[in-house]
Amino acid sequence: MPLSERKIQTIKPAEKAYKVFDERGLFLLVKPSGAKYWRMKYRFGGKEKLLAFGVYDDVTLADARNKRDRARNLLANGVDPGQMMLQQKEKLKLDSVNSFETIAREWHIKSKPKWTPKHCERIIDALQDDIFPWLGKKVISEINTPDMLSTLRRIESRGAIESAHRTNQICSQVFRYAITTGRADRDPCTDLRGALPPVRKKHYASLTDKDKVGALIRAINGYEGGFVTKCALQIASFCFVRPGELRNAEWSEINFIEAEWHIPAEKMKMRVKHIVPLSKQVITVLQELHPVTGRGKYLFPSERTTARPMSDNTINAALRRMGYSKEEMTGHGFRSTASTLLNENGWNRDAIERQLAHAERDNIRAAYNYAEYLPERRKMMQWWADHLNELKGR
Repeated sequence: MPLSERKIQTIKPAEKAYKVFDERGLFLLVKPSGAKYWRMKYRFGGKEKLLAFGVYDDVTLADARNKRDRARNLLANGVDPGQMMLQQKEKLKLDSVNSFETIAREWHIKSKPKWTPKHCERIIDALQDDIFPWLGKKVISEINTPDMLSTLRRIESRGAIESAHRTNQICSQVFRYAITTGRADRDPCTDLRGALPPVRKKHYASLTDKDKVGALIRAINGYEGGFVTKCALQIASFCFVRPGELRNAEWSEINFIEAEWHIPAEKMKMRVKHIVPLSKQVITVLQELHPVTGRGKYLFPSERTTARPMSDNTINAALRRMGYSKEEMTGHGFRSTASTLLNENGWNRDAIERQLAHAERDNIRAAYNYAEYLPERRKMMQWWADHLNELKGR
């Protein structure tokens, strides 16, 4: 008699495994442990073969019969269902190896050495949050431009336009890696130019009026907060590096003899080594700071532990304490202040851009030109420090 759900539930295990048959080759293999496995016996090419359909009750009687019927249809058309299942398993395995997520994680691991830990974390977070849930399991060679656009639209829909563009750039690098390793033929991200709204350039509040700049320098020199923070504000005004480069500055990067600060490529936004010529005023500040933090790694360590640099909000918080709102001045704004006034005073624009460590279109050229215009930049940085002192006295 054919099996029923009630009958299956009454089946008891024995000392040895035994079979309980249903119909048309389908049966349950009952193990001594009590587990019941669906099997189907069939013949193909003159040989007796066996199919496995799973475990009861993960696979119900109705499910098992559906699997049996599909297998019998294949047999009726001259196809070995066992070989078909094997091919499907191999395809799933191959698809998994060539999935977007697998290749993206492989690319991420191989790229880690050339990234900062924070940048490394930011990239994998973007992929895990916004790409893997929708495209992660897809075979990378089968992902097309509409697939990418649909996924990026999800990011755009929450107003994160810049994140959508950045994520598209990350995915493009993954596709290029897949092409290089022979697992994709093209990069669908390249066809998305103009498909996403343009990014509004971020404006960092800064002071460019000379009288206001002079007042800011006086406020910094009279800062009544922590001494280390005061030194950081002074260095920020004289050197106009990015806030992240400032707070992560290490004593090992400072060369007092050559009066230079060498920032390694892994700390720079453009991943190119950067040299900051140090004015006499900066050397003085560093000499005053060294007895306080010189035994540790960082120039500006965290208040809680010397093992970490100061918080990324320390400089902005100090500016607020001095009475400057976020619409008036920011830590990043020292760069805009310097750029504006240096250009107004006739300094070589290329030297200014090099000192600001702005993007070089040719990355290879940039890697070798970090010292470009260095003699002129050295004069410019000393003039800038002297000029700030002049403005302070106005």
